[in-house]
Amino acid sequence: MAAADRSSSIVEYFGGEAGYRCGYCKNVTGNLSHGMWAHSMTVQDYQDLIDRGWRRSGKYVYKPIMNQTCCPQYTIRCRPLHFQPSKSHKKVLKKMLKFLAKGDSSKVAGDVTEEPMDSHREDAVACSFVLKNDSDISQSELKPLSVEETERVETEDNNEEEEMKKGVTMKKVESEPPQTCVDKDSTGSGERSDSAKLVHTTPKPGKGADLSKPPCRKAKDIRKERKLHKLLQNQPHTLEGSPSQVEPQILLSQNSKSKANQPKSIEDFIFASLPDDATHQLEVRVVRSSPPSCQFKATFQESYQVYKRYQMAIHKDPPDKPTISQFTRFLCDSPLEAENPPSGPDCGYGSFHQQYWLEGKIIAVGVIDVLPYCVSSVYLYYDPDYTFLSLGVYSALREIAFTRQLHEKASELCYYYMGFYIHSCPKMRYKGQYRPSDLLCPETYVWVPIEQCLPTLEHSKYCRFNQDLKAVDEGCIKELGRVRVLHKRTVMPYSMYKKRRKGPSDEASVQQYASLVGQTCSERMLLFRS
Repeated sequence: MAAADRSSSIVEYFGGEAGYRCGYCKNVTGNLSHGMWAHSMTVQDYQDLIDRGWRRSGKYVYKPIMNQTCCPQYTIRCRPLHFQPSKSHKKVLKKMLKFLAKGDSSKVAGDVTEEPMDSHREDAVACSFVLKNDSDISQSELKPLSVEETERVETEDNNEEEEMKKGVTMKKVESEPPQTCVDKDSTGSGERSDSAKLVHTTPKPGKGADLSKPPCRKAKDIRKERKLHKLLQNQPHTLEGSPSQVEPQILLSQNSKSKANQPKSIEDFIFASLPDDATHQLEVRVVRSSPPSCQFKATFQESYQVYKRYQMAIHKDPPDKPTISQFTRFLCDSPLEAENPPSGPDCGYGSFHQQYWLEGKIIAVGVIDVLPYCVSSVYLYYDPDYTFLSLGVYSALREIAFTRQLHEKASELCYYYMGFYIHSCPKMRYKGQYRPSDLLCPETYVWVPIEQCLPTLEHSKYCRFNQDLKAVDEGCIKELGRVRVLHKRTVMPYSMYKKRRKGPSDEASVQQYASLVGQTCSERMLLFRS
């Protein structure tokens, strides 16, 4: 037996509560989860817990009952070392660059439609996160607060027009006069036969092309011609034949292949040099939130005011909410102990706020945990005046870049956890767009590429992703007696506590707890028993 070690995780397990309201499908009692209150927790224990499907909200740590809850929530992680931004991601990065350079808040050139806001109009509170005043809470009445207070939701880009362009093959008809145009509605179907005769008709006022002038040229074709001209000028004469004799399509093909082999990374956009006369300057500061650093304390009030405006504008909260106490409990309090090992990242491990500063004021805050193997995204809130910058997407990309930066010092830190992926809720599927990514099998706790998971999720909202039917949970509880217990400030194995315990047996509850956290965590963490 030993006295409680301050470096040990201390948890109070509550078990599975009765169903409560789901913020995804709005089922009144369909949301089911196991929960525990973490009085303190090491970053390694929390890393192991989220790798078994747990997640924290403030100091409350919960695990959805996957085969019973109305909207199964699968832990998702992205692999930043192999991440490449999609077209929609690049649009957001370019939008930010354009805003910083020129102060332009209009949509990026090339957008097909006005891009829907990534997160924050409708996803908001994903569950009923019940908050009490500090004075109202006692150890005996701690209850599970919620599944996840919220997750930023990025609606998909509308790329229909882009896909249409890819699917259309333009064929050159030699017998067709260069000025001939065909109205797309001139035939009954979307196609015309080769024998169809083209007849010029006088266009109605305000419609059609002016046939007295050459046809309009697409900007894409003009850029292509300029590109070809530049390639011809710069082509080395060591090639067989003169530059003018080189097949233009070969040059374009060679150039496109070389660029395809070196796609732009997110860092190329994020850290691109701005002109000397740039309109804005953006700075991202990482400040420790628990225990609060001097920088965190100095910016607390400003950060809280941004959150309050965010909640009022985006989630329609009344002016008297959220209170400072609620803000602190949800986004500032953390059970994670700060750790700064020599082999770790420069910022250390634990809980942080990533503050986005524009011209001397905070416009957004990303709440993150830095763990031994990952950066775990907790929440994002921002000044609603900057909704047009798609800060949900932008901050996720910055956090991916941040993970890659930390990996340079801490080689094992190479994943970006995005919380839960809820396939049964279309608004929450956006997380699957950050590729490559994996989902956690809810039965064997192994990671499976999301591409392999999606087909099964289309048929059933609850799925076992591990295709090996003989595979089992390797971390399952094997010896209940070795579970560590904290009783009357004394640490002891459960086998000893069981002999000393008076009153009804609690073995079923301890067995459930140990099976959920796994053998390793159950032997490291301290289960509080009164």
